[in-house]
Parts: sequence; structure tokens; C-alpha cells
Amino acid sequence: MIMRIIENIQEMQRWGEAKRCSGRRIVLVPTMGFLHEGHLSLVRAGRKRGDDLVVSIFVNPTQFAPGEDYASYPSDLERDCRLLEKEGVDVLFHPPAEEIYPKGYQTHVEVERLRSFLCGAFRPGHFRGVATVVAKLFNIVRPHVAIFGAKDYQQLQIIRRMVVDLNFEVDIVGHPLVREQDGLAMSSRNVYLGQDERRAALSLHRSLVTAQSIVRAGERRRERIIEGVRGELDKEPLVQVEYVQLCDPETLEEVKRVEGESLLALAVRLGKARLIDNTILRP
Repeated sequence: MIMRIIENIQEMQRWGEAKRCSGRRIVLVPTMGFLHEGHLSLVRAGRKRGDDLVVSIFVNPTQFAPGEDYASYPSDLERDCRLLEKEGVDVLFHPPAEEIYPKGYQTHVEVERLRSFLCGAFRPGHFRGVATVVAKLFNIVRPHVAIFGAKDYQQLQIIRRMVVDLNFEVDIVGHPLVREQDGLAMSSRNVYLGQDERRAALSLHRSLVTAQSIVRAGERRRERIIEGVRGELDKEPLVQVEYVQLCDPETLEEVKRVEGESLLALAVRLGKARLIDNTILRP
């Protein structure tokens, strides 16, 4: 099967409307490209959930703050196309930025409270850009199902909230985080890591495993759990901790104790790379 590549919004809308009218179930996997096994696991999950599978590749300028890596974000479209064709993707939607944000564009979507926690506190405007572009993708592709990875846990919760609040007829599926064999969460930005930084990055997963061990041993207090996480991260001088938070997995508000499921989320900087990771703690 030859994958169709669409770059024009109107063409993509006509395709989606025709499929809907014929009773086909459309699945969308939004990405920014430079695909890795984590992305491909979303694609494979999507293949099982509908009749027609669309993957979007769009590096969204509105979710990058000044000084971030928008201009240098890793890209290899030719390789991405080969990988997607191999997975049986029906359509690659790959619009240019001026197609998504034409001259004079001034409308944005903002999920107010959820975006204020975790990464939102350190990346002003990031989740406004995410919510806006995802809302546009939903209106352009007209999917029945959209799949997002749980590594970007806050993003997943923001999209879920937006879908409810704005009455989108899209089922949002969260897919489990995918790791390298040594435990590092897969990310396109891992390519930024030098050899020493790559080794230091393993402390993220080790710190989450430490937290799980602390909870299994009977500790429930936030301070003790975060102390154990920070202790593991601080062993690596190259790791600059941005945040470590224990919070409610639905509201993302800070919790004082692990009572039921709690989200442990962290973000660090390692050289040029900003890495995030998370786990769900259960008593």
C-alpha cells in the first residue's frame, strides 16, 4: 500500500469528510516527526482502533518559547515516511507552518488551570500552542480517535480536558510511555545528548524506581518521596533539576501523601536537552 501525503488543509478535510460519510473510522496520531519506537508504538495502537490511520508531522511554532529549539528541532522526513509506510499508515498530513497559521492568525485555545502546573510553570505559552494546534488538527482531519503518549502526561490531560470542554467528538487514548532498554524514556530530543549526558540521563528512570521502592516500603509522605528522587538525581552533576512533583493524576494539583494513585513527574535539563519523565505511584 502506498501512503498518501497531504500538505493542504482543504485536501485533508475533503479526505476526512469522505471517509466519515462512507462509514470509515479515522484514527489520528499527532507527532512532530523524527520518529522513534515510542511514536511507532502509537501508530501500531492506532492501526488496531480504526479503518483509516492518519499520522500528522508538524513542528508547531506556537508551542516553542523564544530561545527554545524550534529552528533546530531534529527532522528527517524521508526516514519518517519510510517508517510510516512500513507500518501501513494511510495518510501522512504534513502541512507547512503558513498553512496552519496563515497571515493575520490570532485565535488560540487555552486550558486554564491544568496548564499552570508542572511544565506549564516553566514554559509559558507552551500548552496554549499545544491545545491550539491539536484543536486545529481535530477540525482538519476529523478523527474518531486520537492517540497520545503518556510520557507527555500533562499534555495528555490538557487534551482530554479540551475535548470535554469544547465538545469534540474524538476519543482520546493515552498510550503507555516507551523506554529504551536501559530505562531512558524515548524522546526525539535524546539525540541532543552527548555520551556523558546520555549516561547521566539514566538517573531519571533510577529516581522513579527509587520512588516506587520507597512507596512499596510503606512511605506515603510527599517530602520523603521527593527527597529520595532528588537524592538520586543529585548524584549526577550534569543533571539540572527543573522540578520534581507529586500530584493528583487527574487535576495535577500537588498532593501531600500517596493515597490511591499519585503522579510523580519530573523535568531536568542536560546540556541542550530538556527531558521529562513520570510514573504512577500506588500504595
